[in-house]
Amino acid sequence: MAIHTERFLVDEEGRRLGVVLDIAEYKEILEDLEELASIRAYDAAKASDDEAIPFEQALQEIQRSRR
Repeated sequence: MAIHTERFLVDEEGRRLGVVLDIAEYKEILEDLEELASIRAYDAAKASDDEAIPFEQALQEIQRSRR
């Protein structure tokens, strides 16, 4: 289990303006978000009444929508 240390950028009054992440943690978050987007797309497709399409075609459409 990874230990996350929070580091924030703050203004003169101590209000949080941003967060500092290690590159590895940032990449992990991006991968998790990408996986979540795929899961949501799958769930939406399952819930719709649309006609099924071949897996490869679906992957191509997902790739195009991310650009």
